Amino acid sequence: MIALLLVLLLVLLLAGAGFAIKILWWVTIAVLVIWLVGFVARPSGGGGHWYRW
Repeated sequence: MIALLLVLLLVLLLAGAGFAIKILWWVTIAVLVIWLVGFVARPSGGGGHWYRW
């Protein structure tokens, strides 16, 4: 019974890690798209960036 619970726990952990990694990929893609849009849509005057760093 304990072995069955350990296997179930392992499956849940692996499923959770896979879900978290998938979410991180989507967040990374979203940030990259926002950065590219900001790079393309720079203000025409002054040649500055749309963000202030």
